[in-house]
Amino acid sequence: MLEKGYIQVYTGNGKGKTTAALGITLRSICAGNKVFFGQFMKGQYYSELKASEFLPGLDMEQFGGACFVRGMPSEKDFEDAQNGLKKMKDVLISGKYDMVVFDEVNTALFFKLITVEAVLEVLDLKPEKTEVILTGRYAPQEIIDRADLVTEMKEIKHYYNDGVNSRVGIEK
Repeated sequence: MLEKGYIQVYTGNGKGKTTAALGITLRSICAGNKVFFGQFMKGQYYSELKASEFLPGLDMEQFGGACFVRGMPSEKDFEDAQNGLKKMKDVLISGKYDMVVFDEVNTALFFKLITVEAVLEVLDLKPEKTEVILTGRYAPQEIIDRADLVTEMKEIKHYYNDGVNSRVGIEK
C-alpha cells in the first residue's frame, strides 16, 4: 500500500497513454498492490483485457460500445459513460484498490459524455493512499490543474499515417 497516492494524467495526441497506464499498472501489481482499470468509451476487444487472467490483483471493466465514438455520440454512449463514472466512484471509495485507472476519461470529457465537474467530484473522494491515473486526449485544464503529475504524449511520426491499421498486441 502506498503512503500517499497522487493523481497522474497522461494526455496528448501521441500514442502511448493507455500503454503508459498499463505499464504503471503492471509495476503496481508487481509491488503487491491491487489495481482497478476502467476503460471509458471502449467496448471493443483489446489484448489487455486478458491481463487479469495473468495478474492477480487486477480488475478491468469497459464502459463503452463496440465502436469508438465518431461524430455525434449516441444516447448509449452517454449512458455508458455515466454508468462508468458511477462505477469508478464506487471503486474509488471502496478502499479495495491501491490504484484506480480512468482510461480514456479525458476523451469522454471532450465528447461531453460526462462533465468535468462530475469527474472532479469523484476525484475529491480519492482516499489519501490511492493513486489515480487519468488518460485520454484533450485533458481539460481543470483536470490538469487538479493533477499532481501531467505527461503529454506528442506525436512526432506515426505509421498509421502510412496506412498501417491497429495491430493485435501493439495497438489492440
